[in-house]
Parts: sequence; C-alpha cells; structure tokens
Amino acid sequence: MALAHALLASLIKQSCSGYDLSKQFNSSVGFFWKASQQQIYRELSKLETEGWVSAEIVCQQGRPDKKLYQVTELGQKQLTEWIAQPCELSPIRDDLLVKIFAGSVVEPQLIVEELEHHRELHQQRLAVYRDLEQRYFNNGQDLSPEAKFRYITLKRGISDETSWLTWCEEAIALCSSSGSPKDVRIGEIQFHQKLYV
Repeated sequence: MALAHALLASLIKQSCSGYDLSKQFNSSVGFFWKASQQQIYRELSKLETEGWVSAEIVCQQGRPDKKLYQVTELGQKQLTEWIAQPCELSPIRDDLLVKIFAGSVVEPQLIVEELEHHRELHQQRLAVYRDLEQRYFNNGQDLSPEAKFRYITLKRGISDETSWLTWCEEAIALCSSSGSPKDVRIGEIQFHQKLYV
C-alpha cells in the first residue's frame, strides 16, 4: 500500500485540511500505517497534481487561510481499483526478533528485560485499543457499515496485541528457565535446534 491510498481512505467520507487530516490520521489509520505530518503534506500535494483530490481555500477571520482537501471522482476510482487488487504479505522487519535470534551471545536476563519492556508497551497499546472499542464502537454492537469496517481493523489490532502479550509471557518463561527445549512448536511449524547452529 502507498501512503496515497491511506490518505484517500481517510478523506473519502469528508473533506479535511492537511493539519486536521494529520491529527485524525495518527489516531486512526496511523495505528497501522505510519506517516509524519511532512509526508502527509507532500503526498496531498502530489494527489492534487494527479487530480485524485481537489482543494478549496477557506478564508478564516484572524487566522491563516486553510486548504480543504476532498477526494475527486478520479481519486475514488483509484481507491476502489486498488481495494479490488489482492494484497501480498507485508515484509517483516523486527529488531526485537533479531535480538532474540542472537540472544545466546548475551546474558539471558538482558533478553528478559527487553521482553518485559515490550510487554509493557503492548499492554499500553492494548489498553488504548480497548478504550477505543468501548468509546466509539459499542463493543461491536449496532454499527453502521462504515463503523463496522473500521471496527474490524481495530479488532485486528486487539488480536495482535493480545497475541504479542501471550508470546512475551511464553518467551520470558523460556528465557528464564534453566532448560533448553530442543523443539519449540508454533502452530504446525517445528523449529529444530540444528537449524540454528
């Protein structure tokens, strides 16, 4: 996915200034697609040049004029065509897993402390997601079509964080134990010690 599609998805229901879009983006799509305010402004300019969004200058008394962006018919066509295309698996780049992969070169407690730090971070994020679920989605009850699809993305986040916390607990227990199990099963995949030698 390109940032362009994330911005089109954010603007599809209502027009918005670049500043307001950046704030909304960080509290919605930004949970699964990161972009800085500068990146958002640059991309909006490109989208306007491409004709995917249009902009209207709104005069404000005592304040600088603001530019409201809205998705054009061409922009909506581009978004719907992109949605219709199948997605590939996103590449994984995880510093924590690389550290753990090489964890045998340091004291186990160092890895445990790193895992405990990440456990706290994921607990905090899960709390944010649970709060959003209660405040905006009525725990999934009586949702509009738009809210239903947004709730599905939130449920993915809740599932991910819950899974992370389970994994962190298991990993901490393994690192803290004196034994070194030869095999660790994850689903149907079996990792053998010899593969890592």
